[in-house]
Amino acid sequence: MTPLDEETGTSDDTRLGVWGLGAMGEPMARHLLDARGSLTVHARRDRPDLTAVGAQWAPTARELAAATDAVLVMLPDLPQLEEHLDGPDGLLAGVGGRDYLVMIGSTSSPVGVRELAERLPAGIRVVDCPVSGGEDGAKAGTLSIMLGGDPADTEHAAALLEPCGRPVRLGPLGAGEVAKACNQMVVAATILALGEATELAARSDVDPAALWELLGGGYAGSNLLHSRRDKLVEGDDSPSGIAGYMVKDLRFAADIARATGTRPALLPALRSAFDEIVDRGLGERDIAVTRRFTAERSAD
Repeated sequence: MTPLDEETGTSDDTRLGVWGLGAMGEPMARHLLDARGSLTVHARRDRPDLTAVGAQWAPTARELAAATDAVLVMLPDLPQLEEHLDGPDGLLAGVGGRDYLVMIGSTSSPVGVRELAERLPAGIRVVDCPVSGGEDGAKAGTLSIMLGGDPADTEHAAALLEPCGRPVRLGPLGAGEVAKACNQMVVAATILALGEATELAARSDVDPAALWELLGGGYAGSNLLHSRRDKLVEGDDSPSGIAGYMVKDLRFAADIARATGTRPALLPALRSAFDEIVDRGLGERDIAVTRRFTAERSAD
């Protein structure tokens, strides 16, 4: 693997790949391709829209690894990665004993990330790098990228991922996943409060649009309010960042709380609320579904 240039801090000679081209991975891949001029990509289905603009398509994880020195993994969670590690078409077959950097952008368990790194052959280095900013941030290249791992590896990963946003090392391997869990706790609490407040205002003959126009400039203002205000006001919860993902994210937060002896008061309530959202069949809706959720509960 080509190390960082000590004078420029760049890693332009590293052959980079992206595995997973969903709502977050696809726009990130486009930014990386634009910045580097070359990129190899792999997903469940081929992407002629990306190969048409210069990306190289790898039909299997093995071919992805063989064509790259580092890979950004943007899969839903670790099981989707682990099922394609071994075997003749697996990632490890393509690495073939070389030095290799795996950057895990999935929102996952920090314990699981560390256990995976311990099981991988020598020479394969792991960095966790979950992101925050949603689809809007992925498309704009303004994601917050939370890095955990060895300092040299995270420095390398930061240089590779900088076209997608702001990468910051937060600690050893798993630290990025802890940071993402903390982020999701705040997002879950905020969007639940915004949904409840919007419905409460509407039922009180208060114009929600005027309410948030006024309060958005004060302590109630946030990036989340800015991005979801229109959806909340209009009752539009068409899918973007789907609510059901919060169940997994909040479970990881609870796992971290147990492991660290932390006794949160709010987290159990958030888990209960998002479990109920999914149980009501609303898990595939945007997180702005918290307004609809509040209205449905009020009608029960």
